[in-house]
Amino acid sequence: MFRLTDNPMGIYEKAIPNKFDWATKIKIAKAAGYEFIEMSVDESDERLYRLEWSKEKREYIKKLLADNDFYINSICLSGHRKYPFGSRDDQVRNKAFNIMDKAIELAKDLGVRNIQLAGYDVYYEDSDYVTVQRFIDGLKYATKKAASANVMLSIEIMDTEFIGTITRCLRFINEVHSPWLQIYPDFGNLSQWTDEPEEELARGINHIVGIHLKDTKKGVFKCVPFGEGTVNFEKLFNKLDELEFQGPFLVEMWADNSLDMNFEESVAYIQKAKEWLIEKAGDRFYAKT
Repeated sequence: MFRLTDNPMGIYEKAIPNKFDWATKIKIAKAAGYEFIEMSVDESDERLYRLEWSKEKREYIKKLLADNDFYINSICLSGHRKYPFGSRDDQVRNKAFNIMDKAIELAKDLGVRNIQLAGYDVYYEDSDYVTVQRFIDGLKYATKKAASANVMLSIEIMDTEFIGTITRCLRFINEVHSPWLQIYPDFGNLSQWTDEPEEELARGINHIVGIHLKDTKKGVFKCVPFGEGTVNFEKLFNKLDELEFQGPFLVEMWADNSLDMNFEESVAYIQKAKEWLIEKAGDRFYAKT
């Protein structure tokens, strides 16, 4: 049967319980039928420490991936929420630049194609003209560094109004004006900040390098089970079909670490989400079963 394209589908690392090591996370993701995983480098000390991994640790992760015919397609670098480019505090801002340098080096060492940037000028501070300009300066610096390493950067459409739509994101894409800085929309976030998310997709299609698949509802941006939110997946998939989108999809969900799920339960949890989304997409996109 003809299908428009063969979009790979991956899973967010945090959808798999924290208790599992990398070898097991990879096996769980693969057993559930995913083709790649998105690594999290968030604001916690534990995940920020990944930027300090030794050469031996990096080689170990690469071998795990090769042995399992799997890959890390992107790094979700949300550590900038705590240490943002736009901060008025120079020490915090210097930390943001340091995190960026190390994330690019980690991506290069692991063969990761894309670093996803959090679309916040600041998160725990008030935003103003100064924080926005500092954020733009940070994006310009990061993009030049990433380009030299042949690593793509992409701004995620976020859970705050600042970059809650593709239209708002395009301001920064146009300001930096580099092929190495693009857009990573999130169905769930986008649907909460505009009444016309499909038109937003059309507006930014030439800059979209991946899509987060997530359900949301008014005021709730995380941990909404698929089908229990307000995102119109069919309409958005139809629009991407019309636009001939050929990039990857990433299922963004979170495991409930209090449940102490075993291997089989963890596989079933993320496999159920994948099957639900494939049903919504139908033959328009996803060819692998």
